[in-house]
Amino acid sequence: MQYTHLGRSGLKVSRLCLGTMNFGPKTEEEASHSIMDSALDSGINFFDTANVYGGAEHRGWTEEIIGRWFAKGGGRRERTVIATKLYGTMTDRPNESKLSALNIRRALDASLKRLQTDYIDIYQFHHIDRDTPWDEIWQAIEVAVQQGKILYSGSSNFAGWHIAQAQEAARRRNYTGLVSEQSIYNLFRRELELEVIPAAQQYGLGLIPWSPLQGGLLGGVLKQEEQGVRRTEGRALETLKKHEDQIRQYEDFAGELGHAPGDVALAWLLHQPAVTAPIVGPRTQEQLDSAIRALDVTLNEDALKRLDDIFPGHRPAPEDYAW
Repeated sequence: MQYTHLGRSGLKVSRLCLGTMNFGPKTEEEASHSIMDSALDSGINFFDTANVYGGAEHRGWTEEIIGRWFAKGGGRRERTVIATKLYGTMTDRPNESKLSALNIRRALDASLKRLQTDYIDIYQFHHIDRDTPWDEIWQAIEVAVQQGKILYSGSSNFAGWHIAQAQEAARRRNYTGLVSEQSIYNLFRRELELEVIPAAQQYGLGLIPWSPLQGGLLGGVLKQEEQGVRRTEGRALETLKKHEDQIRQYEDFAGELGHAPGDVALAWLLHQPAVTAPIVGPRTQEQLDSAIRALDVTLNEDALKRLDDIFPGHRPAPEDYAW
């Protein structure tokens, strides 16, 4: 396993992050525990979750599953860098969502209880809260740090100017601020290159991409469809039809490289200088094994250029659209 620092922090995390959103709703608890054990055994020490994971009828279920896994002992908690998130609505009560000081306090304590731990390594804001001032947010986080309940803070789904706003507010308080940004980023979705990635690099945030395979569209979907392995439906099918030629070029090129399309997509992310660790969210052990293979894929300059030709990216704003 390869390790790197999370942004400008001293924290070392694996180059792959285990996403747990499927644990509970799609992967039963015993299998979830087995996947987490296997991830640790392979060297993945970075796990991501959120307080709302578990489905509309059982928010918090995923954290509970992880908590019972930690409770098995054997150094599971000590070997894991756990990141969770708050923002989403947990109940219909008015103060149980977003980033008010009250919700930060209550949501944090609830996550600690579900996770059966006394601290969280990275506490992430799942979305920007436009109604709560940053001084209120940072004061609540500073208190939590002083109490030993969290070590680092991260953001998720922030625009570039949100990152700048957060970091400048933290700077005024002589506080560290954010150390990471978690957002959608893959060969298919490269909008982050306009402003989010430049902001993250300027302020020293590590980028943690979610949906690295764009919901399976970069995982060899066309060949799977032709072999009858899967059937794409709904919006994914519409996207597949719209971009079929592009995806076929990509799958053919992955074949030329001698790698599975999903491995190439993950490897491309690992070659991006701003990326700390893509989030892989396996439902099965086989999917986890497949993700780990990507660490052995090396893409040379010609391969990276060819991928840029198939999936054009962006230059930083404003040069992307102005002189």
